[in-house]
Amino acid sequence: MNLNVKRLFARSMTGGIDLVGPPVPPSPRSAKRRMMFVTLAGILAVIGAVAGTYYFAMRPVTLRIAVGPANSDDVRVVQTLTQAFIQARSQVRLRPMQTDGAIASAQALADGKADLAIVRGDLDVPKNAQAVATLRKNVAVLWVPPAAKVRGKKAAPKITKVVQLSGRRIGVVGRTQANVNLLKVILKQYGVDPNKVEIVAFPAHEAADAIRNQRADAYLAAGPVNSKITADAIAASTRDGGIPTFLAIDSAEAIAQNHPVYEASEIPSGTYGGSPARPEEEVKTIRFSHHIVARKGVSESTVATFTRQLFAVRQTLKTDFPLAAQIETPDTDKDAVLPAHPGAAAYVDGEEKTFLDRYSDFIWWGLMALSAMGSAGAWFAGYLKKDERSNNSSLRERLLDMIAAARRSDSTEELDRMQTEADDILRDTLRCFEHGTIEEGALTAFNIALDQFHNAVADRRALLMSMPQSLQRAGAQFRATGTL
Repeated sequence: MNLNVKRLFARSMTGGIDLVGPPVPPSPRSAKRRMMFVTLAGILAVIGAVAGTYYFAMRPVTLRIAVGPANSDDVRVVQTLTQAFIQARSQVRLRPMQTDGAIASAQALADGKADLAIVRGDLDVPKNAQAVATLRKNVAVLWVPPAAKVRGKKAAPKITKVVQLSGRRIGVVGRTQANVNLLKVILKQYGVDPNKVEIVAFPAHEAADAIRNQRADAYLAAGPVNSKITADAIAASTRDGGIPTFLAIDSAEAIAQNHPVYEASEIPSGTYGGSPARPEEEVKTIRFSHHIVARKGVSESTVATFTRQLFAVRQTLKTDFPLAAQIETPDTDKDAVLPAHPGAAAYVDGEEKTFLDRYSDFIWWGLMALSAMGSAGAWFAGYLKKDERSNNSSLRERLLDMIAAARRSDSTEELDRMQTEADDILRDTLRCFEHGTIEEGALTAFNIALDQFHNAVADRRALLMSMPQSLQRAGAQFRATGTL
């Protein structure tokens, strides 16, 4: 509907005073434009909120990973992964925290100082730790160097079985107490009292010299099958053409049953080189794992993303860094010794959630909240305008009453007063329309009533102007007194 606002404001009455009205109120179209701008601003706000949520959800996350000791294979693996994640611009990054060893790394995780940690599976794993990946498998290697030939002295009985270690001196490669505990587990399985053997631990870099100097009767090393430290220690045991004797742990299955952190395993023939091969035949032993674990508090989606990145990078690094090829997925069975983190299990089982899967509930409830807020805002705005609508309705009724009053008026002064009041009513009505309080249909009805009022005023003014003044006064007196 096109409103003739100029006609509403500039109407002049026949014979009356021309209105010098107030400034023309803004066009009703400006209300629509304002509403359009408000709606657009709301849409942009929603888009901005969604974009902000996506940004914060997809921005890189840095996880602190505890690993040690210094210069160990574990530290080198973590440093390599850290650089690979940076180069690939991965969503999850690593910040290495160097510790004194697996025990200190586990403690850092338990204290909440680290998000991830490299821990040894046969140690006490923190209660808040869950497996993300198996970094590597370690085997226990137990061997006896060939007896030194001393002229004039009878050689000591050759050790070929674990039970013969009672009363002997056993050297352990590495100063960690975990290797000593491992040796005690093996000895107890064979009925050898650990208190009846002398255990001496050597730092890894001193093991070769200690073996050459015959500081023990037998030695234990624990590490990956292809460990250079173990290979160097075994090579140092070779003397006078003799080769070391490898002691088989035939009760590996029994040890694994009694201590679930261990598994039965074998050392393949020729693993440590030499001629003849070292060992000459396959040797039974036990093995344990080094794990990458995460705190329970780390989100499932973050751990799932890290696990996916880990195995993607492993494929690209294994040619230049063979240790990376030993990384394996965790055991996701419910009865696993070290439970898998839900995020890692989701990746392994192919149930990793997408962005929409993770945040669809938040998006849905956010849209519902926005819709509810919009409805509440509309109701509140309507409630605030209730008084204006009621007032405008009463003004329209007043205008209709003024039509009848104009037809009965006996003086032009009274008509002028009603015209001024009608102008005020018009101004209020247009202002209400500008604010959205009344609709175009109501404005149309008001326009019809205003036209009828102007017609009534014009007709009554013309009639009064044609009547003699004495008749007008008589008519006014009659209406005042109710008598002729």
